[in-house]
Amino acid sequence: MKLSDQDRHVLREIQGDASVSLAALAERLDMAQSTLWRRLNDLEAAGVITGRVALLDPAKVGAELCVFASVSLHDHAEAAVDDFANVIRAHPEILECHAISGAADYILKIRVHDVAAYERFMTHVLLRNKHVQSVQSSFSLKQLKSTTRLPL
Repeated sequence: MKLSDQDRHVLREIQGDASVSLAALAERLDMAQSTLWRRLNDLEAAGVITGRVALLDPAKVGAELCVFASVSLHDHAEAAVDDFANVIRAHPEILECHAISGAADYILKIRVHDVAAYERFMTHVLLRNKHVQSVQSSFSLKQLKSTTRLPL
């Protein structure tokens, strides 16, 4: 789907606050509500808008510690990769998983309460997976930027 300038403007606005009412958003964008409603439905149908969520403060919900874990697998057979992917999907502590180039195979973004919780997670989940060869962990000391807004 090719995005128009108007589509990009709509998307920039809802990335900032998806809870805004249709009427308020239409006024902000200087559009008719019916036109905006159709555009939003078209963008959802095309898969451009994949969901609308509430963003939470990790510290206020007990997920203060952010860990980036570099994971290497023993082998890359399809069954091994599929099994690893199933483990990743099954654990809500893992917020993101990316297959990467370089020394490791994957990088995981993990949120837990504290170092002890991460040690339990790493020991009982990651390192117990028969396909995992190694895990190297880096702890976030300070978050300088965090956004869900894509550049449009």
